[in-house]
Amino acid sequence: MSVTAPSSSAVTAIPAAGNADALAHFAARLAFETDVSDVAADLAAGVTDIVVVDSRSRESWDQGHVQGAVHLPTALIADRARSVVPAGTTVVTYCWGPGCNGATRAALEFAGLGYPVKEMLGGFEYWAREGFPVETAEGVSRRPVDALTAPVSGIACAC
Repeated sequence: MSVTAPSSSAVTAIPAAGNADALAHFAARLAFETDVSDVAADLAAGVTDIVVVDSRSRESWDQGHVQGAVHLPTALIADRARSVVPAGTTVVTYCWGPGCNGATRAALEFAGLGYPVKEMLGGFEYWAREGFPVETAEGVSRRPVDALTAPVSGIACAC
């Protein structure tokens, strides 16, 4: 019995966008999103023109958060953002992870207030899974790197 190859590709059944559309789309995504590795590199380098905002609850924050982040739950952004984040500073929002849209909601709030803003892809989940510093009341710790998210060698993926 022979196996016949499918007559059409699931990938190309809908053709890829033209180059101009692809350029616009991917450039726009990078204007709206950043990843945990880039945020970690900026924080480690002491970059001062970004503020990382954790939009989760107090209980979630206490459980662990990005070292150096500011805690500002989404419901409080409209009232407190201007006292916490200097005008014109690029805000990077995060929540739990890819299964949560809290960072998107927080980014929308900051955008409505006129801040430049990006969402951190992967959220706190991928921050911790990639072994970046996690802060709690007990101090700062790092989890072992998850080999499914980053090289365990400690060398960045350079993607």
